[in-house]
Amino acid sequence: MKAIRIHAYGGVENLHYDDVLRPEPQAGQVLVRVYAAGVNPIDWKIREGYFKQMFDLPLPVIIGQDIAGVVAAVGSGVTTLHPGQDVYGIADLQLSGAYAEYALCYAEALAPKPHTLDYIHAAAVPSAAMTAWQALFDKADLHSGQTLLIHGGAGGVGGYAIQLAKLKGARVIATAAVEYLDYVKNLGADLVLDYHAQPFEQQVQDVAVVLDLVGGETQARSWQVIRHGGILVSTVGVPAAGIPAGIRAVAVVLDPKAERELQQIAQLIDAHQIEVTVEKTFELEAAAAAQEFSQHGHHYGKLVLQVTH
Repeated sequence: MKAIRIHAYGGVENLHYDDVLRPEPQAGQVLVRVYAAGVNPIDWKIREGYFKQMFDLPLPVIIGQDIAGVVAAVGSGVTTLHPGQDVYGIADLQLSGAYAEYALCYAEALAPKPHTLDYIHAAAVPSAAMTAWQALFDKADLHSGQTLLIHGGAGGVGGYAIQLAKLKGARVIATAAVEYLDYVKNLGADLVLDYHAQPFEQQVQDVAVVLDLVGGETQARSWQVIRHGGILVSTVGVPAAGIPAGIRAVAVVLDPKAERELQQIAQLIDAHQIEVTVEKTFELEAAAAAQEFSQHGHHYGKLVLQVTH
């Protein structure tokens, strides 16, 4: 099969379009014929070597997490999925990543694909929507009537977080660049702030939850807008010290084995309660261009590789 592998950590020149052996599913695993693969910031961060201490991946390795496709085979013990079934979910890099014609997943990281989405749009959902879900509901325990501030509302996680929070009954404030204010507003945000025009801390106060998708000085300025008893949840890490008294801070790391969440998200999508936005698609062999765009030019929604036509 064809696959995109990194042979060494570094720039996009380390992405190779290789011929590799098709993997076979072992106990509890599912082999998926990949029709589309999502492109996420973590993909190029892994390529750059940011997580090499954490993941300890043997090189060369097929990268990518989000997949949508058809079950090709199942390993022993798998009873929830069957060959020929349309699925979406998250590939396991320790097994075989998503940037390939076939990928291995654990059964618990897959669910039936939303019926109303094609493969391209289905591949734009899993990690971003599940990260938003786990951040808001598992970590922050967001509930109706609370005010949520999202830094980076136009991105993949931010876009899903806006929609999920509104379905929960929260009041949503989001920051975005001026050219994406209308896009973020249309996703359901009650208030959208141009982060270039005026500091958000001059416009927002008494927030119950901050979802930080940016980090750095944006995170540092967020403490002053969180009410006593509130929480900051971040996808980019939280400091070990310096958090004001009465405020909690937690990092969210995606738990991919969450088929129940994938099923619930699919139901919301099929009920037209969650919108999926794809900014741009690329062919598999153009994965380097896709990662360049993710790293330097991506602004809203999701990027996807079309793997099988």
